[in-house]
Amino acid sequence: MSEEEKKLLEKQLWSVANVLRGKMHADEYKNYILGFIFYKYLSEKLENYVNEKLLANEKYKFHEVDENTEEGKQIITAIKDACIGHLGFFLKPKELFGYLVKKGSGELKNEESKFILEDLKNILNRIEQTSMGTDSEDDFKGLFDDVDLTSTKLGSRENQKNDVIVEVLTHLRGIDFKLEDNKGDLLGDAYEYLIGEFAAGAGKKGGEFYTPAQISRLLSKIVTYDKKRIRSVYDPTCGSGSLLLRLAEFTEVSDYYGQELNPTTYNLARMNMILHGVHFAHFNIKQGDTLQEDMHGDLKAEAVVANPPFSARWKSDSDPQLTHDDRFSQYGRLAPKSAADYAFLTHMLYHLADNGTMAIVLPHGALFRSGAEGHIRQYIIQKQNYLDAVIGLPANLFYGTPIPTCVLVFKKCRKEDEDILFIDASKDFIKAKNQNRLTDENIQKIYETYTERKEIDKYSHRAELDEIKENEYNLNISRYVDTFEEEEPIDIETVAKELKTLNDEEEGLQNKIAEFCEELKIDKPF
Repeated sequence: MSEEEKKLLEKQLWSVANVLRGKMHADEYKNYILGFIFYKYLSEKLENYVNEKLLANEKYKFHEVDENTEEGKQIITAIKDACIGHLGFFLKPKELFGYLVKKGSGELKNEESKFILEDLKNILNRIEQTSMGTDSEDDFKGLFDDVDLTSTKLGSRENQKNDVIVEVLTHLRGIDFKLEDNKGDLLGDAYEYLIGEFAAGAGKKGGEFYTPAQISRLLSKIVTYDKKRIRSVYDPTCGSGSLLLRLAEFTEVSDYYGQELNPTTYNLARMNMILHGVHFAHFNIKQGDTLQEDMHGDLKAEAVVANPPFSARWKSDSDPQLTHDDRFSQYGRLAPKSAADYAFLTHMLYHLADNGTMAIVLPHGALFRSGAEGHIRQYIIQKQNYLDAVIGLPANLFYGTPIPTCVLVFKKCRKEDEDILFIDASKDFIKAKNQNRLTDENIQKIYETYTERKEIDKYSHRAELDEIKENEYNLNISRYVDTFEEEEPIDIETVAKELKTLNDEEEGLQNKIAEFCEELKIDKPF
């Protein structure tokens, strides 16, 4: 997408958002806008598929099929079976996005009513209903649960709500996502842009569903290094799915796996997958508490990535079975209930394939905290030797928290298994309005340093395992990368001369002031 196209698209998207911006918070109106974009996408995807594949040799288009005639009913039945098998859902001609907008805006001559609120409710339900009992059921179930068309924030009366919805849909109709362009991904870019903007507007809540794009790129580049194709990628705290999808920028990904606790964000992740052209058979996103209920028990993924909630509380003391869980049992201790960082970390290691790479974002405290965390950290380094690199990032990169963070990289079969690479990238960033940001150059420097395992003065160091042991398995980056800058030596003789000169000048000024005071017959100020 060119810069000009990007700016036009952003302008169009915000014209849609402006309809709802004054009525509710960004964290609320995102559900409507993203949900309606998804409905538009599904409708146009289905219409394109039917017209280009199923009706290619016919003289009529799908939207022209009369559902009220016997012939029309037969055509729709045949088309329905094909659509569900290929797309995973189905819509009738009068349930298409284009038809609904025309009705709401009064463009249909045969329709007296412009009221579409009830129609829209039924259509969104129908998308889910047509997938029931099929292979796509889990991927469409409850997708539109957060699009609350009964909310009084849309208006106090039904006709007011209807007018708002019609205005939003009409604005969306004017945006061409170019679905026919198989090489482009304008809709995916638009969706990613909106999710990022909503995350920024949602403040602390934004961090719950979105990892800043530059961080996602860094993690994705690292775990896809030297791989043209990855069979499976997994994110146990997948949020909106953006981090998972980012890997496709750098390698071919066959299957995506994820789990997300928040039901609203879980819906967002599934929508995001479909909008990016991932077939329902190639993603498996589950909803639930990853640590309490592992829904991908047998999965061993080639790439594992995550930006879990920093130092979140977890119920480590409420379930005795957790101590016998294979994800945690070998380490001898459970992560403390006040900080689940190492619970997420060992969960991810359990799901990492022997030939895979794992990258996780954690707060700096995970590098040096003692107790159970120190015990687990020592086991991973000393017994397993899985830790490959520690990368320190700048502060204030993430939504809702200003703390500095780090990326820990793991491999079960390390080529360079006698040392751990430490990178201090905490000073390389640009200041933005509300938070700091990594540039492409910053990311490339980290990536090249990691892949080439380079030692750069005051930036990176390869610490041998004995050195780690000497530091009692404390991974605080400052212990390994010396960033101390010596101050320039002070020339005492020169400074003494400057002080004498200043002293002489001060004495001369005082004499002048004394003369003025005598002339004015006033007391001297000293």
